[in-house]
Amino acid sequence: MLYLLYEWLKSDPEWARWLNFLRDPTFRIVASAMSSLVIGMVMGPTIIRRLGVAQHGQSNVRADTPESHQKKKGTPTLGGTIILLGIFCGTFLFADLRSRVVLVALLMTFGYGFTGFLDDWLKLSKRNSKGLPGRYKMVLQTVFFLVSVFGLLCEWKGGVPHLLIDTTVTMPFIPTKHFHPQLGWAYVAFAWVVVVGTSNAVNLTDGLDGLAIAPTMIAAFVFVVLCYVAGTSLEIADFEVVAGVRRTIAVPVYEYLGITRVEGGAELAIFCAAIIGAGISFLWFNAHPASVFMGDVGSLALGGALGTVAMLSKNEFVSAIINGVFLVEALSVMIQVASFKLRKGVRVFKKAPLHHHFEELGIDETKIVIRFWIVSVLLGAIALASLKLR
Repeated sequence: MLYLLYEWLKSDPEWARWLNFLRDPTFRIVASAMSSLVIGMVMGPTIIRRLGVAQHGQSNVRADTPESHQKKKGTPTLGGTIILLGIFCGTFLFADLRSRVVLVALLMTFGYGFTGFLDDWLKLSKRNSKGLPGRYKMVLQTVFFLVSVFGLLCEWKGGVPHLLIDTTVTMPFIPTKHFHPQLGWAYVAFAWVVVVGTSNAVNLTDGLDGLAIAPTMIAAFVFVVLCYVAGTSLEIADFEVVAGVRRTIAVPVYEYLGITRVEGGAELAIFCAAIIGAGISFLWFNAHPASVFMGDVGSLALGGALGTVAMLSKNEFVSAIINGVFLVEALSVMIQVASFKLRKGVRVFKKAPLHHHFEELGIDETKIVIRFWIVSVLLGAIALASLKLR
Protein backbone atom coordinates (compact mmCIF):
# COMPACT_ATOMS: atom_id res chain seq x y z
CA MET A 1 0.00 0.00 0.00
CA LEU A 2 2.77 2.47 0.92
CA TYR A 3 4.72 1.57 -2.19
CA LEU A 4 1.65 2.17 -4.35
CA LEU A 5 1.19 5.51 -2.57
CA TYR A 6 4.75 6.40 -3.57
CA GLU A 7 4.09 5.38 -7.18
CA TRP A 8 1.00 7.58 -7.22
CA LEU A 9 2.68 10.64 -5.73
CA LYS A 10 6.19 10.38 -7.17
CA SER A 11 5.38 12.73 -10.06
CA ASP A 12 5.03 15.52 -7.48
CA PRO A 13 8.60 16.65 -6.63
CA GLU A 14 7.66 17.60 -3.06
CA TRP A 15 6.06 14.26 -2.26
CA ALA A 16 8.78 12.36 -4.12
CA ARG A 17 11.40 13.98 -1.89
CA TRP A 18 9.66 12.74 1.27
CA LEU A 19 8.69 9.28 0.03
CA ASN A 20 11.73 8.45 -2.09
CA PHE A 21 12.97 5.93 0.51
CA LEU A 22 10.08 3.63 -0.45
CA ARG A 23 11.67 3.11 -3.85
CA ASP A 24 14.53 1.11 -2.33
CA PRO A 25 13.67 -2.62 -2.08
CA THR A 26 16.30 -3.09 0.65
CA PHE A 27 14.48 -0.63 2.92
CA ARG A 28 11.14 -2.24 2.18
CA ILE A 29 12.52 -5.71 2.99
CA VAL A 30 13.68 -4.56 6.42
CA ALA A 31 10.52 -2.53 7.01
CA SER A 32 8.32 -5.49 6.10
CA ALA A 33 10.09 -7.72 8.62
CA MET A 34 9.93 -5.07 11.36
CA SER A 35 6.27 -4.20 10.79
CA SER A 36 5.16 -7.85 10.84
CA LEU A 37 7.21 -8.38 14.00
CA VAL A 38 5.64 -5.39 15.77
CA ILE A 39 2.11 -6.36 14.70
CA GLY A 40 2.62 -9.89 16.00
CA MET A 41 4.08 -8.75 19.33
CA VAL A 42 1.30 -6.21 19.89
CA MET A 43 -1.63 -8.36 18.81
CA GLY A 44 -0.29 -11.71 20.04
CA PRO A 45 -1.34 -11.49 23.70
CA THR A 46 -4.88 -10.46 22.81
CA ILE A 47 -5.25 -13.22 20.22
CA ILE A 48 -3.86 -15.85 22.61
CA ARG A 49 -6.14 -14.72 25.42
CA ARG A 50 -9.22 -14.95 23.21
CA LEU A 51 -8.17 -18.33 21.84
CA GLY A 52 -7.70 -19.57 25.39
CA VAL A 53 -11.21 -18.48 26.38
CA ALA A 54 -12.79 -19.94 23.24
CA GLN A 55 -11.00 -23.29 23.63
CA HIS A 56 -11.07 -23.58 27.42
CA GLY A 57 -10.96 -27.17 28.63
CA GLN A 58 -10.39 -28.69 25.21
CA SER A 59 -7.43 -30.93 24.42
CA ASN A 60 -5.26 -29.72 21.56
CA VAL A 61 -2.75 -32.57 21.76
CA ARG A 62 -2.77 -35.32 19.14
CA ALA A 63 -3.44 -38.82 20.40
CA ASP A 64 -0.40 -40.31 18.63
CA THR A 65 2.16 -38.15 20.44
CA PRO A 66 4.41 -39.36 23.29
CA GLU A 67 2.92 -39.53 26.79
CA SER A 68 4.98 -36.52 27.89
CA HIS A 69 2.86 -34.30 25.63
CA GLN A 70 -0.27 -34.86 27.69
CA LYS A 71 0.89 -32.15 30.11
CA LYS A 72 0.37 -29.66 27.26
CA LYS A 73 -3.40 -30.18 27.31
CA GLY A 74 -5.28 -26.92 27.49
CA THR A 75 -2.72 -24.89 25.53
CA PRO A 76 -4.70 -22.97 22.90
CA THR A 77 -4.12 -23.70 19.22
CA LEU A 78 -4.84 -21.62 16.08
CA GLY A 79 -1.84 -19.46 16.97
CA GLY A 80 -0.95 -19.44 13.29
CA THR A 81 -3.42 -16.57 12.97
CA ILE A 82 -0.74 -14.37 14.60
CA ILE A 83 1.67 -15.37 11.83
CA LEU A 84 -0.83 -14.80 9.04
CA LEU A 85 -1.73 -11.38 10.42
CA GLY A 86 1.94 -10.38 10.47
CA ILE A 87 2.59 -11.69 6.95
CA PHE A 88 -0.42 -9.85 5.57
CA CYS A 89 0.47 -6.54 7.23
CA GLY A 90 4.15 -6.59 6.25
CA THR A 91 3.41 -7.54 2.66
CA PHE A 92 0.41 -5.26 2.28
CA LEU A 93 2.29 -2.22 3.56
CA PHE A 94 5.59 -2.53 1.70
CA ALA A 95 5.29 -4.87 -1.32
CA ASP A 96 4.13 -3.85 -4.78
CA LEU A 97 0.62 -5.30 -4.77
CA ARG A 98 0.51 -5.08 -8.56
CA SER A 99 3.18 -7.79 -8.74
CA ARG A 100 1.80 -11.09 -10.01
CA VAL A 101 4.19 -13.18 -7.90
CA VAL A 102 3.19 -11.36 -4.70
CA LEU A 103 -0.50 -12.01 -5.38
CA VAL A 104 0.21 -15.70 -6.00
CA ALA A 105 2.23 -15.97 -2.79
CA LEU A 106 -0.54 -14.32 -0.76
CA LEU A 107 -3.29 -16.42 -2.35
CA MET A 108 -1.44 -19.68 -1.71
CA THR A 109 -0.48 -18.76 1.85
CA PHE A 110 -3.95 -17.71 2.92
CA GLY A 111 -5.63 -20.46 0.88
CA TYR A 112 -3.57 -23.10 2.64
CA GLY A 113 -4.14 -21.25 5.90
CA PHE A 114 -7.90 -21.56 5.30
CA THR A 115 -7.45 -25.31 4.73
CA GLY A 116 -5.58 -25.56 8.03
CA PHE A 117 -8.24 -23.49 9.79
CA LEU A 118 -10.94 -25.95 8.71
CA ASP A 119 -8.84 -28.79 10.08
CA ASP A 120 -8.26 -27.03 13.42
CA TRP A 121 -11.90 -25.97 13.70
CA LEU A 122 -13.13 -29.52 13.17
CA LYS A 123 -10.70 -30.81 15.80
CA LEU A 124 -12.02 -28.31 18.31
CA SER A 125 -15.71 -28.50 17.46
CA LYS A 126 -15.76 -32.31 17.32
CA ARG A 127 -13.42 -32.59 20.35
CA ASN A 128 -11.05 -35.06 18.69
CA SER A 129 -7.60 -34.94 17.10
CA LYS A 130 -8.64 -36.26 13.65
CA GLY A 131 -9.81 -33.04 12.04
CA LEU A 132 -10.23 -32.72 8.27
CA PRO A 133 -9.51 -36.03 6.47
CA GLY A 134 -6.24 -36.03 4.56
CA ARG A 135 -7.87 -36.51 1.17
CA TYR A 136 -9.99 -33.39 1.66
CA LYS A 137 -6.92 -31.40 2.67
CA MET A 138 -5.21 -32.54 -0.51
CA VAL A 139 -8.21 -31.55 -2.63
CA LEU A 140 -8.32 -28.05 -1.16
CA GLN A 141 -4.56 -27.63 -1.52
CA THR A 142 -4.80 -28.69 -5.15
CA VAL A 143 -7.71 -26.34 -5.83
CA PHE A 144 -5.85 -23.31 -4.47
CA PHE A 145 -2.74 -24.33 -6.43
CA LEU A 146 -4.66 -24.64 -9.70
CA VAL A 147 -6.50 -21.35 -9.13
CA SER A 148 -3.15 -19.64 -8.60
CA VAL A 149 -1.55 -21.19 -11.68
CA PHE A 150 -4.42 -20.84 -14.14
CA GLY A 151 -5.83 -17.64 -12.65
CA LEU A 152 -2.68 -15.61 -12.02
CA LEU A 153 0.22 -17.34 -13.74
CA CYS A 154 -1.45 -17.92 -17.10
CA GLU A 155 -2.43 -15.68 -19.99
CA TRP A 156 -5.51 -16.85 -21.85
CA LYS A 157 -5.53 -16.36 -25.61
CA GLY A 158 -8.48 -17.72 -27.55
CA GLY A 159 -9.44 -19.89 -24.59
CA VAL A 160 -5.98 -21.48 -24.50
CA PRO A 161 -3.77 -20.93 -21.42
CA HIS A 162 -0.15 -19.86 -21.83
CA LEU A 163 2.09 -20.08 -18.78
CA LEU A 164 3.73 -16.80 -17.80
CA ILE A 165 6.40 -18.41 -15.62
CA ASP A 166 9.68 -20.02 -16.58
CA THR A 167 9.14 -23.79 -16.92
CA THR A 168 12.83 -24.70 -16.86
CA VAL A 169 14.46 -26.15 -13.76
CA THR A 170 17.96 -25.86 -12.37
CA MET A 171 19.92 -28.15 -10.09
CA PRO A 172 22.18 -27.06 -7.22
CA PHE A 173 25.92 -27.52 -7.74
CA ILE A 174 25.41 -28.04 -11.50
CA PRO A 175 26.21 -25.12 -13.87
CA THR A 176 23.00 -23.79 -15.44
CA LYS A 177 24.50 -23.78 -18.93
CA HIS A 178 25.20 -27.51 -18.64
CA PHE A 179 21.83 -28.66 -17.29
CA HIS A 180 18.72 -26.58 -17.79
CA PRO A 181 15.83 -28.89 -18.82
CA GLN A 182 12.60 -27.44 -20.17
CA LEU A 183 9.53 -29.17 -18.69
CA GLY A 184 6.76 -27.31 -20.51
CA TRP A 185 3.33 -28.08 -19.10
CA ALA A 186 4.80 -30.96 -17.07
CA TYR A 187 6.22 -28.22 -14.88
CA VAL A 188 2.75 -27.65 -13.39
CA ALA A 189 2.70 -31.20 -11.98
CA PHE A 190 6.27 -30.83 -10.75
CA ALA A 191 5.46 -27.51 -9.04
CA TRP A 192 2.39 -29.08 -7.43
CA VAL A 193 4.60 -31.73 -5.81
CA VAL A 194 6.96 -29.02 -4.52
CA VAL A 195 4.23 -26.78 -3.08
CA VAL A 196 1.90 -29.41 -1.62
CA GLY A 197 4.81 -31.54 -0.43
CA THR A 198 6.41 -28.62 1.40
CA SER A 199 3.11 -27.62 2.98
CA ASN A 200 2.46 -31.08 4.39
CA ALA A 201 6.10 -31.52 5.44
CA VAL A 202 5.96 -28.38 7.60
CA ASN A 203 2.66 -29.62 9.03
CA LEU A 204 4.29 -32.90 10.08
CA THR A 205 7.22 -31.07 11.66
CA ASP A 206 5.01 -28.94 13.89
CA GLY A 207 5.05 -31.21 16.93
CA LEU A 208 7.32 -29.59 19.54
CA ASP A 209 7.44 -26.08 20.97
CA GLY A 210 9.33 -23.87 18.48
CA LEU A 211 10.34 -26.77 16.25
CA ALA A 212 8.65 -25.72 13.00
CA ILE A 213 8.79 -21.93 13.21
CA ALA A 214 12.57 -21.44 13.50
CA PRO A 215 13.48 -23.58 10.45
CA THR A 216 10.71 -21.71 8.59
CA MET A 217 12.34 -18.37 9.43
CA ILE A 218 15.77 -19.66 8.42
CA ALA A 219 14.37 -20.90 5.12
CA ALA A 220 12.61 -17.55 4.58
CA PHE A 221 15.89 -15.72 5.19
CA VAL A 222 17.65 -17.84 2.57
CA PHE A 223 14.82 -17.10 0.13
CA VAL A 224 15.14 -13.37 0.87
CA VAL A 225 18.75 -13.56 -0.35
CA LEU A 226 17.92 -15.74 -3.37
CA CYS A 227 14.92 -13.65 -4.44
CA TYR A 228 16.71 -10.33 -3.94
CA VAL A 229 19.71 -11.46 -6.01
CA ALA A 230 17.51 -12.86 -8.79
CA GLY A 231 15.11 -9.93 -8.89
CA THR A 232 17.28 -6.81 -8.77
CA SER A 233 19.75 -5.13 -11.08
CA LEU A 234 22.46 -5.20 -8.44
CA GLU A 235 25.83 -5.41 -10.22
CA ILE A 236 29.23 -6.84 -9.35
CA ALA A 237 32.68 -6.37 -10.85
CA ASP A 238 33.86 -9.12 -13.19
CA PHE A 239 36.56 -9.52 -15.82
CA GLU A 240 36.63 -10.25 -19.51
CA VAL A 241 39.45 -10.65 -22.02
CA VAL A 242 39.13 -8.83 -25.35
CA ALA A 243 41.95 -9.10 -27.92
CA GLY A 244 44.25 -10.36 -25.20
CA VAL A 245 43.47 -7.43 -22.91
CA ARG A 246 41.84 -8.09 -19.54
CA ARG A 247 39.37 -5.43 -18.46
CA THR A 248 36.92 -4.91 -15.63
CA ILE A 249 33.21 -4.94 -16.40
CA ALA A 250 30.02 -4.69 -14.34
CA VAL A 251 27.53 -7.56 -14.62
CA PRO A 252 24.25 -8.27 -12.78
CA VAL A 253 24.76 -10.49 -9.76
CA TYR A 254 22.25 -13.05 -11.01
CA GLU A 255 24.16 -13.33 -14.29
CA TYR A 256 27.50 -13.59 -12.48
CA LEU A 257 26.14 -16.41 -10.31
CA GLY A 258 24.45 -18.14 -13.22
CA ILE A 259 20.94 -18.13 -11.77
CA THR A 260 17.61 -17.45 -13.44
CA ARG A 261 16.36 -13.87 -13.55
CA VAL A 262 13.07 -13.61 -11.62
CA GLU A 263 10.64 -10.84 -12.50
CA GLY A 264 9.35 -9.47 -9.21
CA GLY A 265 12.02 -11.23 -7.19
CA ALA A 266 12.58 -8.21 -4.94
CA GLU A 267 8.87 -8.13 -4.10
CA LEU A 268 9.01 -11.83 -3.20
CA ALA A 269 11.91 -11.00 -0.88
CA ILE A 270 9.62 -8.50 0.90
CA PHE A 271 7.02 -11.24 1.33
CA CYS A 272 9.67 -13.60 2.76
CA ALA A 273 10.86 -10.87 5.13
CA ALA A 274 7.31 -10.59 6.45
CA ILE A 275 7.43 -14.32 7.22
CA ILE A 276 10.61 -13.78 9.25
CA GLY A 277 9.14 -10.93 11.29
CA ALA A 278 5.86 -12.76 11.91
CA GLY A 279 7.80 -15.90 12.81
CA ILE A 280 9.91 -14.11 15.42
CA SER A 281 6.82 -12.67 17.07
CA PHE A 282 5.16 -16.09 17.14
CA LEU A 283 8.30 -17.77 18.56
CA TRP A 284 8.14 -15.30 21.45
CA PHE A 285 4.91 -17.00 22.53
CA ASN A 286 5.65 -20.50 21.20
CA ALA A 287 9.03 -20.99 22.94
CA HIS A 288 9.04 -23.85 25.45
CA PRO A 289 6.79 -24.06 27.39
CA ALA A 290 4.48 -22.78 24.67
CA SER A 291 1.68 -20.34 25.44
CA VAL A 292 0.02 -21.17 22.12
CA PHE A 293 0.31 -23.78 19.38
CA MET A 294 0.62 -22.91 15.71
CA GLY A 295 -2.06 -25.34 14.55
CA ASP A 296 -2.60 -26.41 10.97
CA VAL A 297 -3.73 -22.88 10.11
CA GLY A 298 -0.11 -21.86 10.57
CA SER A 299 1.86 -24.92 9.49
CA LEU A 300 -0.01 -25.57 6.23
CA ALA A 301 0.12 -21.85 5.38
CA LEU A 302 3.84 -21.52 6.06
CA GLY A 303 4.65 -24.69 4.14
CA GLY A 304 2.54 -23.47 1.24
CA ALA A 305 4.33 -20.12 1.35
CA LEU A 306 7.80 -21.70 1.27
CA GLY A 307 6.83 -24.07 -1.53
CA THR A 308 5.29 -21.25 -3.56
CA VAL A 309 8.35 -19.05 -3.17
CA ALA A 310 10.55 -21.97 -4.24
CA MET A 311 8.44 -22.31 -7.39
CA LEU A 312 8.28 -18.60 -8.22
CA SER A 313 11.98 -17.97 -7.55
CA LYS A 314 13.09 -21.02 -9.59
CA ASN A 315 14.68 -22.76 -6.60
CA GLU A 316 12.59 -25.93 -6.64
CA PHE A 317 15.47 -28.38 -6.17
CA VAL A 318 17.49 -26.07 -3.92
CA SER A 319 14.44 -25.91 -1.65
CA ALA A 320 15.02 -29.59 -0.83
CA ILE A 321 18.23 -28.43 0.87
CA ILE A 322 16.76 -25.26 2.37
CA ASN A 323 13.78 -27.19 3.74
CA GLY A 324 15.87 -30.25 4.57
CA VAL A 325 14.55 -30.58 8.12
CA PHE A 326 10.96 -30.64 6.85
CA LEU A 327 11.91 -33.10 4.09
CA VAL A 328 13.51 -35.55 6.53
CA GLU A 329 10.52 -35.34 8.85
CA ALA A 330 8.17 -36.17 5.98
CA LEU A 331 10.40 -39.01 4.78
CA SER A 332 10.47 -40.51 8.27
CA VAL A 333 6.66 -40.76 8.20
CA MET A 334 6.66 -42.28 4.72
CA ILE A 335 9.34 -44.82 5.69
CA GLN A 336 7.47 -45.73 8.87
CA VAL A 337 4.17 -46.27 7.07
CA ALA A 338 5.77 -48.26 4.26
CA SER A 339 7.69 -50.46 6.68
CA PHE A 340 4.61 -51.08 8.82
CA LYS A 341 2.55 -52.16 5.81
CA LEU A 342 5.15 -54.10 3.84
CA ARG A 343 6.91 -55.74 6.77
CA LYS A 344 3.75 -56.69 8.67
CA GLY A 345 3.90 -54.29 11.58
CA VAL A 346 7.66 -53.75 11.78
CA ARG A 347 8.57 -50.13 12.56
CA VAL A 348 11.82 -48.38 11.64
CA PHE A 349 11.37 -45.62 14.21
CA LYS A 350 9.94 -45.78 17.71
CA LYS A 351 7.51 -43.06 16.63
CA ALA A 352 7.16 -40.87 13.56
CA PRO A 353 7.74 -38.08 12.64
CA LEU A 354 11.43 -38.18 13.50
CA HIS A 355 11.31 -35.72 16.41
CA HIS A 356 9.01 -38.10 18.30
CA HIS A 357 11.55 -40.89 17.74
CA PHE A 358 14.19 -38.81 19.52
CA GLU A 359 11.74 -38.08 22.33
CA GLU A 360 11.16 -41.81 22.80
CA LEU A 361 14.94 -42.23 23.07
CA GLY A 362 14.79 -39.97 26.13
CA ILE A 363 16.28 -36.81 24.62
CA ASP A 364 14.95 -33.61 26.16
CA GLU A 365 12.45 -31.66 24.03
CA THR A 366 14.43 -28.42 24.15
CA LYS A 367 17.63 -30.18 23.07
CA ILE A 368 15.85 -31.78 20.09
CA VAL A 369 14.42 -28.43 19.01
CA ILE A 370 17.73 -26.55 19.25
CA ARG A 371 19.58 -29.28 17.35
CA PHE A 372 17.00 -29.13 14.58
CA TRP A 373 17.54 -25.36 14.44
CA ILE A 374 21.29 -25.87 14.10
CA VAL A 375 20.79 -28.33 11.26
CA SER A 376 18.50 -25.81 9.53
CA VAL A 377 21.18 -23.12 9.72
CA LEU A 378 23.77 -25.49 8.23
CA LEU A 379 21.41 -26.48 5.41
CA GLY A 380 20.67 -22.83 4.67
CA ALA A 381 24.40 -22.12 4.43
CA ILE A 382 24.85 -25.04 2.03
CA ALA A 383 21.99 -23.75 -0.14
CA LEU A 384 23.58 -20.30 -0.33
CA ALA A 385 26.96 -21.86 -1.13
CA SER A 386 25.37 -23.60 -4.10
CA LEU A 387 24.91 -20.19 -5.77
CA LYS A 388 28.60 -19.82 -6.55
CA LEU A 389 28.93 -23.46 -7.58
CA ARG A 390 26.27 -23.47 -10.30
